[in-house]
Amino acid sequence: MKQASGVGHALLRCHPMGAALTAVAMVAGLVLLPAAASAQSGGSPALVQGLPDFTVLVDRVGPSVVNIRTLERATPTTGAVPGTDEQMLEFFRRFGIPVPPGVTPRGPRPDRGGSEEAQPRGVGSGFILSADGLIMTNAHVVEGADELLVTLPDKREFKGRIVGTDRRTDVALVKIEATGLPAVRVGDVNRLRVGEWVMAIGSPFGLENTVTAGIVSAKKRDTGDFLPFIQTDVAINPGNSGGPLINMRGEVIGINSQIYSRSGGFQGISFAIPIDEAMSVSEQLRVSGKVTRGRIGVRIDQVSKDVAESIGLGQPRGALVRGVEPDSPAARAGVEAGDIILKFDGKDIERSVELPRLVGSTRPGTKSSLTVFRRGAQRELSVVVAELEVEAPQAKAAEPPAPPPAVTTIGESLGLTLAELTEAQKKELNLQSGVRVVGAEGVSARAGLREGDVILAVANKETRTLKDMEAILGGLDKTRPVNILFRRGDWAQYVVIRPER
Repeated sequence: MKQASGVGHALLRCHPMGAALTAVAMVAGLVLLPAAASAQSGGSPALVQGLPDFTVLVDRVGPSVVNIRTLERATPTTGAVPGTDEQMLEFFRRFGIPVPPGVTPRGPRPDRGGSEEAQPRGVGSGFILSADGLIMTNAHVVEGADELLVTLPDKREFKGRIVGTDRRTDVALVKIEATGLPAVRVGDVNRLRVGEWVMAIGSPFGLENTVTAGIVSAKKRDTGDFLPFIQTDVAINPGNSGGPLINMRGEVIGINSQIYSRSGGFQGISFAIPIDEAMSVSEQLRVSGKVTRGRIGVRIDQVSKDVAESIGLGQPRGALVRGVEPDSPAARAGVEAGDIILKFDGKDIERSVELPRLVGSTRPGTKSSLTVFRRGAQRELSVVVAELEVEAPQAKAAEPPAPPPAVTTIGESLGLTLAELTEAQKKELNLQSGVRVVGAEGVSARAGLREGDVILAVANKETRTLKDMEAILGGLDKTRPVNILFRRGDWAQYVVIRPER
């Protein structure tokens, strides 16, 4: 993903049906037939009768879109290339694109005795939320800036103050001292439909008040933990970041934020933050300057079709718990590795990415319900949501201990050599029970099991000891696939072992 921080193209206006429309359609590479002609030819009437006119939208929303220039205080040095394109450097810096020879990227500059002075850092866009000067933009537009200069379409310029930023959603709130400003109208994202025309206004490459247009390509596109993005084909380029995505009613329904690109420029896919999500974040920023989110302390993954069928879940849904943080809300609630969380607070979880969004939007201290699927049955648990730290530390996976010398061939039918867990291994892995894999061959190795894994359940039955394992394997139908829940380091996951044919 590339941050979009779009060069405008010619916009085709809608004309009455006839010669004028035919001319426009030819320019656009379209062939549009009047409904009557279509009926005479035996086809269905045309569903699309013309092209939209964006001029009224530009007149209405354009005065609310601002240009944001960021400055940083740094000591000037010799050797810097004058006239460096700061917008392109934004891409180089943020996404690992190699910086061309002779271009000096932003960073700490050595002190060579010069005095500090404000240097241009980047250009972005924003839009006015309230008449008294609240402006919404992207967090990456203002991140690291020492000064903000906000320019209105009428060329008035103000110094901006950052009210708050939220890096997780890439939303920022800026304040300028002004009154009587034209605020945008906020739309309803739930009414947005795929295929609907939308428009963007921003400052691509510093070209202020540039208008581009396209259609909604997809909704709820998953590109991050906390946001289901709106995907469009609207031309978005460096400098468009933070600008509004506008529907045909003149309402803002998103913040242009990212593009998919292999070159650093627009390639037909852009992403916008849904305005309902952004408004929720901005309200917290306005009140407290920060965003508070909930957490329960689980590491999750998708539920595959094979796993869902093999454990009796049916359709793949929910969030597979691969790990539970010690002494976390989930641990205290009784959540275990291998559980599949199907509901949070009564809301169905169809995809794993929905869980962190639901938990994150829950106020810390709230007592919430969890519905989990464990070894073939659903269970109801109660969890008290805690507060998510600003930057939660990532737990380091434990190195698997050395295999014990005492082994057994109980799992030979699956190509497994197994052993009991020692007390030291249970303590190190924070497990009460399980069977350790000493060797994996054949169908087990092909399924992904390997030495050091700890088997927690087979065919939805818990394997506390080798005796449990022997009883379970003895009752299996050797011609049918079997699911195995296992731990590797701090992570739990399922594999499905299929018999050899």
